[in-house]
Amino acid sequence: MRQTDRAYPHPRDAGKTTMKAKRITLLCAALALALSGPALAAGEAGKGKVHRPARGEPRRPANEPLARPANDQDYQELSGQIVYQLLLAEVALQRGRVEFSSQAYADLAVRTRDPGIIARAIEIAGHARRLDRVIELARLWIQVQPDSQRAQQVLVGGLIMSNQLDGLAPELSRMLEADPASLPANLLALNRMFARSTDRQAVLQLISKVCAPYAGLAEAHYAIAVAAAAAGAHDRALDEVRQALELRPDWDAAAILEAQIRAQKSPADAIGSLQRFVDRNPNSREARLQLARALVGEKRYPEAKRQFEQLLGTDPNNPDVVFPVAILALQENDTALAEKQLKHLLTLDVPDRSAAYYYLGQIAEERRQDDEAVASYLKVGPGEHYLPAQLRSAAITARSGKLDEALRLLQEAATNNPELAVQLRIAEATLLRDARQTAAALELLDRELARQPDQPDLLYESALLAERLDRIEVMETRLRRLIALQPDSAQAYNALGYSYADRNVRLAEARQLIEKALQLAPDDPFILDSMGWVLYRQGDLDGALRHLQRALKQRPDPEIAAHTAEVLWTLGRRHEAQNVLDEARKKDPTSEILLEAAKKFAP
Repeated sequence: MRQTDRAYPHPRDAGKTTMKAKRITLLCAALALALSGPALAAGEAGKGKVHRPARGEPRRPANEPLARPANDQDYQELSGQIVYQLLLAEVALQRGRVEFSSQAYADLAVRTRDPGIIARAIEIAGHARRLDRVIELARLWIQVQPDSQRAQQVLVGGLIMSNQLDGLAPELSRMLEADPASLPANLLALNRMFARSTDRQAVLQLISKVCAPYAGLAEAHYAIAVAAAAAGAHDRALDEVRQALELRPDWDAAAILEAQIRAQKSPADAIGSLQRFVDRNPNSREARLQLARALVGEKRYPEAKRQFEQLLGTDPNNPDVVFPVAILALQENDTALAEKQLKHLLTLDVPDRSAAYYYLGQIAEERRQDDEAVASYLKVGPGEHYLPAQLRSAAITARSGKLDEALRLLQEAATNNPELAVQLRIAEATLLRDARQTAAALELLDRELARQPDQPDLLYESALLAERLDRIEVMETRLRRLIALQPDSAQAYNALGYSYADRNVRLAEARQLIEKALQLAPDDPFILDSMGWVLYRQGDLDGALRHLQRALKQRPDPEIAAHTAEVLWTLGRRHEAQNVLDEARKKDPTSEILLEAAKKFAP
């Protein structure tokens, strides 16, 4: 007999005793557990793989309705067949024949109309990715148990997942009406149900319709405001959130939502609305915290610091307050306050202390407390601060005369973090270069390039080292290769153009290269410096000075200062040239570039 012929056998001696609904439900669970295996036990079906029906398995078209339910007499006389069919469906599921099991359970659910079997049938239909079947079974469940909230939730979930928003309003309304005690919370949860929906306008219309009977609840207006904001209906969103605040004037969430909506068009308006709310509700910590963060976002640091300090007074152990206070203190060079708050942060229950250790390392380094700085940096774990902490600790160690130890730190970090190997190898090369071992630095990067010949960072850094060693052909080859790989690399164009300008050769080509770099990065101070320098080489002193002064204003770098002073000196403005050098030497008294410039322009 073919497989399809024995899908639902009729044993000769089928039992005649009526099986109660509770017994059928228990039987489902018992069979699932007794035959437990991968993706078999009740509650575990959804963890298996999607099954492709084997040849010969019954397959019902997606739009074909389930079988008509049997009458009560049929149900009473099918207990033996029910047991057999349950067993068959569970065995099929265990063997990975998910579609076969799902269809068998769906038919059994219609025959028995038992809530337990329906629930199990829905579970397996979900595992089979048959949303159409899930929806139809959920409707059957509601027919059997009209007051079942779980059945309504399954139906609504199925309709949402299949993007069938039309006609969903009545189902959502029934769910809301069925649980009046949880109505405010359920209204707030509406938008989360549609988080993956792409038709935001349809979602807005649906939520508006469902919330219409609850116009006296702030949560209803809040839900509509969220949907309107997601749909781009800015004015509607603002109107709804204002109504929510009229009904609940001290509601932090609504005030924060209003600010978020306003921020889409005007961050200043968002800050203003939060400030007014906080003035009316001075004990609102969430709104004040949002206000402080918004002020930071607009770089209004002193105002932000005042807000955070007020929060700190009432909530001194809140990491979301302690850390920003520390960072803002650093921003204002108040290292004493920053250190105090960062050390306090280390005593709190925070998941990651790396940022605190990193900034404590910076504070110690600025104070020339090298041992303490390195100790803090080495406590920084994986994450955004790990690489800079490793680079800083190695630089400090090398500066103290322990170059081999510094190199070993970087090598160990590269071994433990292969994804950062390139950056760490470049850092090694930088330490060797600063120790006047430029040839060794280039050899190190050459070995890395042999393994990764087109790695952009290696090409760039090794080209700069090659120029220092006067290996101009190597420099040119690598920078031109980098330009071929990354045509939008402003740094590559700039490096090649500046190398020509600095050696006072091929000035026309140098200018073209630097102009290209400036198009790609018009505000980069080093590219502005290069443009000033090539113009100086070409005799355009006024044009050179404009670019150099703009670059120096953005970045008080020793080399930019030296170039600016040289152009001023050539223009006969020697007093100004000396002032530029004096200011630069105050900030970097050990710079060799500035020392050479001072000797060159000495009276």
